[in-house]
Amino acid sequence: MLSIGSIVYLNEGTSKVMIVNRGPLVTDGEGEQVMYDYTGCLYPEGLDANNVLYFNHENIDKVVFEGYTDEEEERFLELYEELLEKNKSTIKKGVVPGPLQSN
Repeated sequence: MLSIGSIVYLNEGTSKVMIVNRGPLVTDGEGEQVMYDYTGCLYPEGLDANNVLYFNHENIDKVVFEGYTDEEEERFLELYEELLEKNKSTIKKGVVPGPLQSN
């Protein structure tokens, strides 16, 4: 899992995307709550509430820059993985129908 601040290209994407959140829970088109790996925004524009990107690790084509990592990041990842394992039967993973999904 990439850290916040990482900059990536998504599959078939031509714009850089900066990771601003991990593990967002959102309501999909059918009203069901799903989880994506990341929330991103266009780089260098920054976060626009009308153009938030939800995507998963498998949607990343290329990592341009990896964000800051320290011992707190490592601890977060340990706890996050435990949370995912514990809730894997109750949290549905969101599926990105194309290279990007905007909500």
